[in-house]
Amino acid sequence: MSVSKLYVHSIESFGSVDGPGIRFVIFLKGCLMRCRYCHNPDTWRLATGKDEPMTVDELLDKAERYRAYWGEEGGITVSGGEALLQIDGLIALFEEAHRRGISTCLDTAAQPFSRTEPFFGKFVRLMKATDTVLLDLKHLDSQRHKWLTGHGNENILDCARCLSELGVPVWIRHVLVPGITDDENHLRRMRSFIDSLDNVKRVEVLPYHTLGVYKWEQLGLKYTLADVPIPSAEQKKRAEAILCGMPGTRVGQ
Repeated sequence: MSVSKLYVHSIESFGSVDGPGIRFVIFLKGCLMRCRYCHNPDTWRLATGKDEPMTVDELLDKAERYRAYWGEEGGITVSGGEALLQIDGLIALFEEAHRRGISTCLDTAAQPFSRTEPFFGKFVRLMKATDTVLLDLKHLDSQRHKWLTGHGNENILDCARCLSELGVPVWIRHVLVPGITDDENHLRRMRSFIDSLDNVKRVEVLPYHTLGVYKWEQLGLKYTLADVPIPSAEQKKRAEAILCGMPGTRVGQ
């Protein structure tokens, strides 16, 4: 794959929940995690030679058609799938975006993160061109995390620490799944971990939902959380009180 190209799954022109302001959201193909509540399992498949990539200029030219709607805070967000699996193209995209004066945001679960080379050097370079990171923290316990996603979380938590060391502004996102990620002790441990970081600007509690179940069915995949209820407003408020200090507040304020 050329470093100036990316394998794109889909694009959303007006994202309002994908970082600061209004965002042009690029969803990339490929993810190695198998989150039991994933609402985009159609993005899991890794790109092959049969897939047609898009160039950096193609993507940014398309994004800039909507620039008038971004305001002072908006820009582009790259999500997935897992965007870090295409880190070479992502570096090229974000560096060119900065050359064009476009704000950049990365939405990631950090599963590919490693402090070994060549990945780490690329990651540090990418962060120099990244204005905000939306970091998904799914579970603090590694065994529970592995059950939930298929992978442990040691390197993911290390990514959070690395982002703090680098001083990259981060929004933490946590999906609230009744009976799985909403235990009070777990939430308090997660808050303690978040408080150990120096760069967290916001914490968002995302209520578990089943809007993507039909995609699992279309792909012939078994959805294992079918009996899990959607969290109530009270459960969400309780989690926000623990993770955010009080509902709707930013940790960085």
